[in-house]
Formats: sequence, structure tokens, C-alpha cells
Amino acid sequence: MICNLCPRLCGAERTETVGKGHCRMPMAPVLARAALHMWEEPPISGQNGSGTVFFSGCSLDCVFCQNDQISHQDFGKAVTVERLREICLELIGQGAHNINFVNPTHYAHVIYRLLEKPLPVPVVWNSGGYDRVETLRAMEGKVDIYLPDLKYLTPALSERYSGAADYPEVAVAAIREMVRQTGPCVVEDGLLKRGTVIRHLVLPGRLAEAKRVMDFISEEFPAGTVLFSLMSQYVPQGRASEFPEIDRRLRGSEARNAQAYMEALGLEGFTQEGSAADTEYIPPFDLTGV
Repeated sequence: MICNLCPRLCGAERTETVGKGHCRMPMAPVLARAALHMWEEPPISGQNGSGTVFFSGCSLDCVFCQNDQISHQDFGKAVTVERLREICLELIGQGAHNINFVNPTHYAHVIYRLLEKPLPVPVVWNSGGYDRVETLRAMEGKVDIYLPDLKYLTPALSERYSGAADYPEVAVAAIREMVRQTGPCVVEDGLLKRGTVIRHLVLPGRLAEAKRVMDFISEEFPAGTVLFSLMSQYVPQGRASEFPEIDRRLRGSEARNAQAYMEALGLEGFTQEGSAADTEYIPPFDLTGV
């Protein structure tokens, strides 16, 4: 296939075994882990866990990525679409409240094919927010829950830390499309069945950017439309050591300030305890479930 699934618009050739695009991934899905995950937002993980399926490769170049081993070092195992569906059903059999495709953008063609026959639980599209609107529209009616990041609204920051100056423009358009598809969040028995949850990871020294993101969400989406997840668990990973200004953990004062701002705006959603800023919460990428 000649691939233009993500905003990079590589036009690169991807065969079943070789990928020449920005994501470096072949057509066949490459997975690093498939397991119940308890550390998503409460209405996604629930009591049993979210059935997370971690794809390898990525269209972003985030220097602080906690999943660097699979996003940029390309660890993983290629499987067939048929095996991927089996994996989803195995997770459902283990009690998964949903199937959570992590970093799915460059495998939209695979997910589309897999979901031609719907799964019996909600499907979560868990992305960095760097999604083409055209690709998302192909997912309409197949994805129940969108879980995007809104990492930045300042192009200089998205270029420096993620290698994508167009990230703010692309992510805003993508999130608007996600919300158009899902409508307001629907929660039943404490579990999210449909809707969009927007995440933002507070970076060290970038409290002003976090506030800018929260201002945008507050102004863009009426109350009750989306949920917001303010993440304070930043731990320097990947190539963060090459960027001294973010080569540290978040200060308690930064996290508290961001949470207070979220509360002042009246944003409905989730915050994290300081204890979440620990590498023990990074899943082991060891081909579990693959």
C-alpha cells in the first residue's frame, strides 16, 4: 500500500513486511503487548481493566515518550489481522470492559478491516491526537470512545518536542471530528460507553501551555460534551536527557497549580496522584498476549 493515513502524508510504500514511512511500520500490525490495563481513567479501566493493544511505531517523534521502546525503537511482533481479532476476543474473555487500541493511527486500515464485524464491547481509539480528519471519518460508527492527547497548542513546542510544527492545527481539527462523531460522553454503571476524553500531560516548566490547553477546551466544548484528563505523571524518558529544561520530574507546585486551574475552569474529568509519576506504571513491553 501507498500510505497517507497520518498527517505526515508520506506517500510511502508499506508492504506486509517492510515499512518505508515515518512510522517505519509494515502493513501488517506489529504489537508489543495486549493485556488488561488498570491505569487508564476510572470509567475506562473500571474494575476489570481496559483491554489494551499496544501497536509499535509512531508518526510522532516525542522526545519524552514513555513508550520509546515500541514507538521509536520498534520493538514488537507482526501478527495477522485474524490473530489481532483473536487477541481482542481473548481480552474480552478475560473481562475487558473495552478494547483499547493504543497508538492506532498508522494501523487504521487494519482496525477498519477488523471492525467490519463489530466487537461486543466499546472500542477505544487511544492516540497522540496527531490524526488526519479523513482517516478518522473512516472510523465513524466503528469507534465508540476517542482518547486523544492534546499535547500542545504552540507550534514551537510541538516542533521541539515532537518534531511536528503542525501538531496544534492537526490535533484541534482531529479532536473536533472525534467529538462530532461521539457526541457527549455516555457513562453507564460507572463505565464510559461512548464519548471523547481529552488528555494533557503537563511538562516541566510548561505550566502556561497546560493552562492554554485547558482554556481552549473550556471555550471550545460546552459543559458535558467532553471529559478532560490532566496528567501529572511526567517522568523523563526516551531522549529527554537531551533537553535539559524537561529532564526532570514535575514539581509538586506545578501539578497543584495545574489542578487548581482545572478546578477553577470547572472542567469535568480526572487528575492524578503524585505517586503516578513512577516508571512502575509503564507497562512491560514483552509481547504479553501477542
